[in-house]
Amino acid sequence: MKRSKNDAAQGQGSGKERPSWDDYFMDIAALVARRSTCLRRSVGAVLVRDRRILATGYNGAPSGLQHCLDRGCLREHLGVPSGERHELCRGLHAEQNAIIQAAFHGVSVKGAHLYCTNHPCVICIKMIVNAGIVRIVFRDGYLDQMAKDMSLEAGIEVEQR
Repeated sequence: MKRSKNDAAQGQGSGKERPSWDDYFMDIAALVARRSTCLRRSVGAVLVRDRRILATGYNGAPSGLQHCLDRGCLREHLGVPSGERHELCRGLHAEQNAIIQAAFHGVSVKGAHLYCTNHPCVICIKMIVNAGIVRIVFRDGYLDQMAKDMSLEAGIEVEQR
């Protein structure tokens, strides 16, 4: 199991291998993704600062609106490829929901790390930059070249695990 440079050695002498902090928060993001109501992709996000969870989010319709699970997916119906025409989706992305949840509850995410099951799209990267998030750890997903370029330009550390 890969440990990041900011993880202290854990479980030494006990024979028990504890997950690194990055793996721990990525596992939580995967659990959060299980709440997704998107028919195409389940994504989870966790915002963390100083090893404390600030907010979580998953992709789905805004609160109080019908979920895609219940009414179907327009993008699927139209055959829109993954990563394109986001404006046709009634759902919010997991990263957006995590940032919104933090704002709704008055929690600053400045200096936070974002753990996400998928690489953020360019729309989410713009929000991440303006929210002051300094690091993104992701597991899978399509790579949006513009998102990659913008995160690099903004000085955001990005790591795939």
